[in-house]
Amino acid sequence: MNYQQTIDYLYGQLPMFSKVGASALKNDLLNIRELCGILEHPETKFPSVHIAGTNGKGSTSHMLSAIFQQAGYKTGLYTSPHLHDFRERIRINGVMIPEEDVIQFVARMRSSMNTIQPSFFEVTVAMAFEYFAQQKVDIAIIETGLGGRLDSTNIITPILSLITNISYDHMNILGDTLPLIAAEKAGIIKPDVPVVISETQEEVVQVFKGTADLRHSPIRFADQDWRITAHEPSTTLLKITVEDVLNKKSYPLVLDLPGHYQEKNILGVLSAVQILQQAGWKISTTDLTIALSKVKQLTGLGGRWQVVKEHPYTVLDVGHNEAGIRAILEQLSLVSYKRLHIVIGFVKDKDVEAALKQLPADAIYYFTKAQIPRAMQETDLIQIAHAVGLQGNAYADVPAAYKAAQEHASQDDMVLVCGSVFIVGEVPL
Repeated sequence: MNYQQTIDYLYGQLPMFSKVGASALKNDLLNIRELCGILEHPETKFPSVHIAGTNGKGSTSHMLSAIFQQAGYKTGLYTSPHLHDFRERIRINGVMIPEEDVIQFVARMRSSMNTIQPSFFEVTVAMAFEYFAQQKVDIAIIETGLGGRLDSTNIITPILSLITNISYDHMNILGDTLPLIAAEKAGIIKPDVPVVISETQEEVVQVFKGTADLRHSPIRFADQDWRITAHEPSTTLLKITVEDVLNKKSYPLVLDLPGHYQEKNILGVLSAVQILQQAGWKISTTDLTIALSKVKQLTGLGGRWQVVKEHPYTVLDVGHNEAGIRAILEQLSLVSYKRLHIVIGFVKDKDVEAALKQLPADAIYYFTKAQIPRAMQETDLIQIAHAVGLQGNAYADVPAAYKAAQEHASQDDMVLVCGSVFIVGEVPL
């Protein structure tokens, strides 16, 4: 098979959560262990940092990857889902896995895949681990796909675990209370491995502390280690001053990820770096500051308050749940525009009504759907939106919705695309 045939095989033959939802998930780690057993356990052949959380784990993963890259380490990065190209999920020093490596992996593993019947995600995780081991990375940053305890990435024993935050998402799978969701995320905490929690949330503090105590894992809450003493958010950069609470030292930082919500993520990154420095990793303050100023350039991160056009001011953001939409609105308050146009769509297993209720009633909406089975139909979405006071028209696909928004927007208006990673991924750029 050539590359396109290989990708078509992966998409067509394997159950894929992003397309079909919960039916693609397995409630154990047997398949990924079997796949990695056939590969002679590549997950044991490189040090790793494991990252979970409801929101912010992708940004956090890319920030840490950028820092290690800038410090001179050969750095693997595994994230999901992808926006445009499958290979975005597996990178080394920001460079996507070559097409030939994808072809060879699938060809080598095809008979085993036919026997084991793994999910798309399980195969992708095994591919990433094998590639990182083959390429002898110095370290790999591994982002969970969903939850933590039963996530396929959770067969690694990292040198550090990091959990960004907990909010309501995937409740049909992870549980319908914050402590239940936190317990699933806490599943990545390993015996004697330090863990950083980016944000102290009273409802779930004891879940993390209890799990860490049981596993003798040193635990730190990053927002108790650091505090932001000044910030100058803008539409292009995030300028902040952070203070080390213990040492009373302050550091000015400039992030090329401008979202106000990155202020929470950066604290977790700083605590993680501090622990890793103490463990012997050579990361200087200069490495850290330079890396944070060019995360996108170093890692290829997209879809986080990604400005793709100035007139009308057009932004893509993958925020897709209640907390994610709330974070987008915080950033939106910093922007000046005449009228706001929002291209939006969701997958049907989200609490769509809760997300829509937060959105401004005076915006013009372009309701649409991604081309995946899991997508909520635009006709259903517009009914829910009208019930909560939002007005607009429905479009059968993202390109049509995006085109309409661009045509209707004046030069002084703003176009925002959000609601789903898959919506952002289908915007024609």
